[in-house]
Amino acid sequence: MPTSQSYVAMSDGVRLFVETHGSGPRTLVIPNGLYLADDFKYLARDRMFVVYDVRNRGRSDTVTDRAKLARGVEQDVDDLDIVRRQLGVDRIDLLGHSYIGLMVALYAMRYPAYVNRVVQIGPMQPHALTQYPAHLSNNDGTLTEVLARIAQLQKERGTDIVTEEACRQFWDVLRLICVTDSKDADKVTWGRCDLKNERNFMKYFMTSLLPSIRALGLTADDFAKAQAPVLTIHGTKDRSAPYGGGRDWAATLPHARLLTIPNAGHAPWIEAPAIVFDAVRVFFDGAWPEGAQAATRVPANG
Repeated sequence: MPTSQSYVAMSDGVRLFVETHGSGPRTLVIPNGLYLADDFKYLARDRMFVVYDVRNRGRSDTVTDRAKLARGVEQDVDDLDIVRRQLGVDRIDLLGHSYIGLMVALYAMRYPAYVNRVVQIGPMQPHALTQYPAHLSNNDGTLTEVLARIAQLQKERGTDIVTEEACRQFWDVLRLICVTDSKDADKVTWGRCDLKNERNFMKYFMTSLLPSIRALGLTADDFAKAQAPVLTIHGTKDRSAPYGGGRDWAATLPHARLLTIPNAGHAPWIEAPAIVFDAVRVFFDGAWPEGAQAATRVPANG
């Protein structure tokens, strides 16, 4: 399987690290997807499979000019289109996990002509300030304990995770909220603590990305612009991105369905691999997977 690595320059000169696997008539792009590559590389058998580090992440350039980070997630959306153009393809499939699940949905709204199909896995909710009732979220004792332990680490070391040791300690704690059963926590190997950008990610997320996400203010007109089919895969026990957010995406995007993974957390492909991997393959091959259903919004507070 042919593999290549390169850097792609954005309009302001920031370079993103891009890794390409396989070839074929279709192209699947996974932004911020290096940590997902091994698990989802089975999709490269009959398509070009592209993963890249988004701005100020992974092996992409470290950005010290605050002006080049100010637009946050909106900048990530525009960067994705430059990556698409650099690949030389007119239309792409997209897969995004966590806050990138929100980002790829934004891309489908902003650039609908260039999107074939979209998979969101455990996406951050469309309206960041929405508070969901208990049956649509998982604010349990594990989450409370993990947040307390992270707060203690930050108190001891400051908000910047600047050393590999500190980064590993952070992930040793954080991975517990990514899966429902703690015995699966060791399968969460996303830290990439050897990379400076990843060691400093939380500061970047809190100061640039999260404020930009909270400022989105998406409307019905925004959702209506997304014309691509969207499969939202969400675990009912997700502690990081509430299940209610997955329901909202599937209910508000015009051509979306929700695949619910009972009792799974933020990484449902770890806890239900056969279901998730087969569903993603079936969907990108052009059909709705078994169990994918239309969703209705459930009233939430906030």
